[in-house]
Amino acid sequence: MQVSVTTTEGLERRMSVEVPADRVDQEVQQRLKSMSGSVRMAGFRPGKVPFKVIQQRYGAQVRQEVQAELLRSTLYEALQQENLRPAGAPKVELDASEGSNLAYTATFEIYPEVDVTIPKETKVEKLVADITDQDVDNMIEKLRKQRASWATVERAAQDGDQLVIDFIGKIEGEAFEGGEAKDYPLTLGAGRFIAGFEELLIGSSAGETKDVTVTFPEDYQNEELAGKEAVFSVTVKEVKEPTLPALDDREFMQALGVSEGGVEELKAEVKSSMERELAQTIAAKFKNDVLEAVLEANPVELPQALVDSEIQIMMNEARQSMGMPPAEGEQEINDEIRAAFEEKARRRVALGLLIGEILKEQGIKADADKVRERIEEQASSYEDPESVINWYYQDRSRLSGVEALVLEDQVVDWIAEQFEVEETAKSFDEVMQSGAPS
Repeated sequence: MQVSVTTTEGLERRMSVEVPADRVDQEVQQRLKSMSGSVRMAGFRPGKVPFKVIQQRYGAQVRQEVQAELLRSTLYEALQQENLRPAGAPKVELDASEGSNLAYTATFEIYPEVDVTIPKETKVEKLVADITDQDVDNMIEKLRKQRASWATVERAAQDGDQLVIDFIGKIEGEAFEGGEAKDYPLTLGAGRFIAGFEELLIGSSAGETKDVTVTFPEDYQNEELAGKEAVFSVTVKEVKEPTLPALDDREFMQALGVSEGGVEELKAEVKSSMERELAQTIAAKFKNDVLEAVLEANPVELPQALVDSEIQIMMNEARQSMGMPPAEGEQEINDEIRAAFEEKARRRVALGLLIGEILKEQGIKADADKVRERIEEQASSYEDPESVINWYYQDRSRLSGVEALVLEDQVVDWIAEQFEVEETAKSFDEVMQSGAPS
């Protein structure tokens, strides 16, 4: 078998393979002979069909089958022989000009050589924060507002009221997509609309129509609207004021997981939840910053096949987040989809390659105790935690998923040990407003 490899561009390789005719012929002959005892044809006794007749009748079909099987097996042999590791499925083209030889060309990208450098002088910030009694009180007030009941009032709207409105927006006199709604519930002061919109509706009353002029921010997600001034014609249909549940309201307390006790138990439960959320946010930000430092120090050439594969995964994740089933087979990656997902996909692929290399170099293995701890943490929110724990351990693929998460955290811990970590004190609100990276 003759094999030659050429580099076309970057990580792409073109591998030409030629399998001698005698290897193909030998396999075809063996296959046809093995059929002779079982072939049945009119005019011949079972097992007595002449070999030439079998060859004439089945030779072309068997040759095609043999070539397909040899292509798969010799492709693997050639890759092993040349020590090549494809980053995606090779694209194979048969060479029809080689007569009875089996000749083909496989084009594919290979995995890059990854050499990880950990710059020990790197400084990474780690946030620290305490939860005060005022933080807890503020959170309870926020939760009460989320569970407010609304009653229609006959007065001018105030900050904190909810309006039911119809609106239509225009830019330079022309309506635009997404700029119109009917019976839209808008809570004044919630900050969910364009800056200035809610403030300009304070003081309005039911039955009133007014024009509200606002400017879309420069970084608005819809680039066609970014930075443009729009005039909204707004009709106020109802003004509603909120009534907050009392702190000791049993239904309110049960909704927050407090089935027994009073206000002190409520505060303890809310604080416990805040502590978990704070710890998760701090850990996620620290992890992101550590990995970002590694990415900056180690640029990696990425196979487009891996990036496209990651985009497919992210597209399905997006579908599932919207309650849609995963797509069957590969989805088309058009320019719009690539613009939405490629940057994050490239980051994921690069991190995967770098983390994989660190795991190999450092010999890091998943810590069984940490795996158990992670599973128990996930199971704790279910009614029967033990059955959830068993569910993970009964299936190797489910357990592997948790081990991968633990391994990633262990790699981050190892990298952080090489860096200089600087703690920065923040308030609870400052940490949570900074948000965990996506």
